[in-house]
Amino acid sequence: MSVSASAENLSSDAQSCDGGSMCLELALEGERLCKAGDCRAGVAFFQAAIQAGTDDLRTLSAIYSQLGNAYFYLGDYNKAMQYHKHDLTLARTMNDKLGEAKASGNLGNTLKVMGKFNEAVQCCKRHLEISRSLGDRLSEGRALYNLGNVYHAQGKQLGRVGQNDPGHFPQEVRECLMQAVAYYEENLELMRSLGDRQAMGRACGNLGNTCYLLGDFTRAIKYHTERLRIAQEVGDRAAERRANSNLGNSHIFLGQFENAAEHYKRTLALAEELGDAAVEAQACYSLGNTYTLLREYRIAEEYHARHLSAARKLQDRVGEGRACWSLGNAHAALGNHEKALYYAKEHYNISKELGDVLGMATAQMNIGDLCKVLGLPVDAAPSPPQDPIPAPRTPFNALRVRRQSMEQLSLIQITPDGKKKEEDKERGIVRAESEEGENPTETFMELLVRCQSNRMDEQRATLDKENRPKKLQRSASSGNKNNPPEGTAEMLTLISTLQSDRLNEQRAELRPVNPRATLPGVGVIPTTRPKPEEDFIEVLARVQGTRLEDQRTALPKPQAEQEEEEKDDFFARLMKAQAGRMEDQRASIPLKEKPQPSNSKN
Repeated sequence: MSVSASAENLSSDAQSCDGGSMCLELALEGERLCKAGDCRAGVAFFQAAIQAGTDDLRTLSAIYSQLGNAYFYLGDYNKAMQYHKHDLTLARTMNDKLGEAKASGNLGNTLKVMGKFNEAVQCCKRHLEISRSLGDRLSEGRALYNLGNVYHAQGKQLGRVGQNDPGHFPQEVRECLMQAVAYYEENLELMRSLGDRQAMGRACGNLGNTCYLLGDFTRAIKYHTERLRIAQEVGDRAAERRANSNLGNSHIFLGQFENAAEHYKRTLALAEELGDAAVEAQACYSLGNTYTLLREYRIAEEYHARHLSAARKLQDRVGEGRACWSLGNAHAALGNHEKALYYAKEHYNISKELGDVLGMATAQMNIGDLCKVLGLPVDAAPSPPQDPIPAPRTPFNALRVRRQSMEQLSLIQITPDGKKKEEDKERGIVRAESEEGENPTETFMELLVRCQSNRMDEQRATLDKENRPKKLQRSASSGNKNNPPEGTAEMLTLISTLQSDRLNEQRAELRPVNPRATLPGVGVIPTTRPKPEEDFIEVLARVQGTRLEDQRTALPKPQAEQEEEEKDDFFARLMKAQAGRMEDQRASIPLKEKPQPSNSKN
């Protein structure tokens, strides 16, 4: 899995106090322990680094990524997913596109092993999209490889349902496998152009395995041969052993038994060199089956005996049952009917112990045939099971030998998987969880939605329900009883669209979410910079103040003062009007003339 930033590449210059330096030192020690293979101790140091805290987000991102990888290798996939999500959130907060791409890839790998293939595909495609936009070809190659792995794993899981041979899977399985082939081939071409031999080898190995499952054995041999050549060039003995094993499997299905035997012998030698007892036992089993197909029963008996001995050392009861069944068939072909009867009875007892009803029936039939050949009473053979339905469910029921004839044999595991035991334990869980198709939610997005909803709630106006006209109340309460006419519905839709556009135009951009509120280990140590809470409050007050000023209206004046002013204005207007009218009604008073003296006659 990729790491967004290695802790050893981070300088302590960005640390502002002793607490930050302590965090970096703990992270470096955790990384050293993980590289040494002690992931459990490394996790403890990484957790201590988070407790120490740091303001350097790049250091914290590296810790999250390393913690996710460590939990992944420890098999704790839920915690691995948790820390890879933290890393993804932090990368988005810092606008670190390359970090976001790598975190998406890590998250996709984790979801894949959890069986959540749809979500894994989304994360890996996001990884691919960002890598291509950045022009990072190495990251693009990893994304293509991860996508191939997701579809390959999904196809193999779906193919486990039922008893299907390579090349005879349902169409749903074939589509997944063909998608895997497409991504693997694109990855291979990219790695060829970059000259990365090890990455080319991985792509060839996976292409060979996928083509094998599709039934294209010739093409599978081509890719596995190239994988073998690259492994020999780089000195990868484990990869060389896997390539020989897969080549043997492919040659078997083409009927090329001599070539298959040579590759299985090389597999056995490499397994002994590497000290892998389980693979050594599988190689002996495959060699025994191959020599049985070649009708060299003596050599087949020798390899099956080695397989039985190895299975007993490993306490592998399933392997013991297979070995006893194969030894019984080999001895019967050699004419050693007494030994064949002994191994047939052993096969029956082991099958009964494992609850393998089909194995019990096969062993009982073989015992009956051998008793007839030896002239023994048929009563010596155990009776077949009366009620096979209530037999306990065991892994052997799904993985046991599929074919009963010696011309068609079950072979070594086709695609070796280092985590087979963990997958067997989780198979029931994986099937239940793989149905979920929900997109992974991000803490940052949840915080953003919560902030926006709070702002909307603060701006809501309370409706005056008590003072509404009764007619309107009745119409509103009865509005849900009947659907609005079509024209009204269109009008309401238009209004809703216009209102949403207005709301969007009035939204204010939020500053990047402070990761201190959501992520552990951020901002624990004090710094000389202003407190982020003060910065936030200052910006909030300034923004809110501007918005409040825009929304202010003049307050109404007190009622008494308003009445007094209105009264004064009334009398002033009245006096003015009356004065005008009185002026209009005035009459000029005529002056009295002095009487003229009259001349009287005497």
